[in-house]
Amino acid sequence: MSSASNPPELKYTESHEWLRAEPDGSYTLGITAHAQDELGELVYVELPEVGRKLAKEEACCVVESTKAASDVYAPIAGEVVAVNEALADAPQTVNEKPFGDGWLFRLKPDNAGDVDRLLSAADYAKAIEG
Repeated sequence: MSSASNPPELKYTESHEWLRAEPDGSYTLGITAHAQDELGELVYVELPEVGRKLAKEEACCVVESTKAASDVYAPIAGEVVAVNEALADAPQTVNEKPFGDGWLFRLKPDNAGDVDRLLSAADYAKAIEG
């Protein structure tokens, strides 16, 4: 998978989450195209509760496919401020648009500087090709 398939404006984790800065200072989180490819067609997504405080690297969400269930981890500490409710009825949206309508949740970071420690698109591409 080339870095071209990973939008360069996003930040990434080695556990296959992506983070996008929003104008209000929150961050939208989802799983990468690579992650959804590995999982196969998603049939269920368990999202965290709005208001939940997450620690960095805390398992906070579950994506379940026909092949496996996988935890999604918070790349940074913060509070969940929104969830993608549409996924309850259409979990396959994560497969179809992992970097768009398939986002999972938004969080307000405890420390926005933590985002700078995440991987760039190019570094993430190297990690998954590794």
